[in-house]
Amino acid sequence: MPTGIAMHDARERLLAAAERVLLRDGQNALTSRSVTEEAGVAKGVLHRHFADFDDFLAELVCTRIAMAEHEIGALQGSAPLVANLADALTSVFTPVNLGLVKAVIARDGLRSRLRATTPQGLPILNEASAALAAYLDAERRVGRLRPDADPRTLAMGLVGTGHLLFAGEHGGLPDAAAVREVVASIVVGAEPGPRLRLVAQ
Repeated sequence: MPTGIAMHDARERLLAAAERVLLRDGQNALTSRSVTEEAGVAKGVLHRHFADFDDFLAELVCTRIAMAEHEIGALQGSAPLVANLADALTSVFTPVNLGLVKAVIARDGLRSRLRATTPQGLPILNEASAALAAYLDAERRVGRLRPDADPRTLAMGLVGTGHLLFAGEHGGLPDAAAVREVVASIVVGAEPGPRLRLVAQ
């Protein structure tokens, strides 16, 4: 039966509604009913455009991955390295993305769907780490990191620590200064200049 909503518009409305549910009520409230009610459409509309709810969530995750990759890819080399990396972590660990990471962990069917695009690791975090590694490698090539710095290891450290930092802020996000401090502590040994020497007391 006609719904009065074009296919593209329906998909966009449903995806936007899911993000609002996540922001307002958290991952546990994310159901096909809550999403369709939030979007103001009949429940059958979701199943008309997606194979099932896990298929719908997989598209939402892939959309958010693309957004995070775009944000990291747009980092400017003229800005301070620590500021760029802090901005990158803030763009990755939004409340919506944190909720989706929880959903991926909790839903076997969703993880299975995402194996086609993320064969290893945890979706969103895995792609963010790869994008950050590419950015850090570019910074190394222009001399903003030491030649012996390991972009992949740095990226994994940033994403892992960033996840702990942002997920630990119940009901909010860490302030910008705290994010920059964490980033600086991870990259300090990889930046050009004399290495810090730890002297036993």
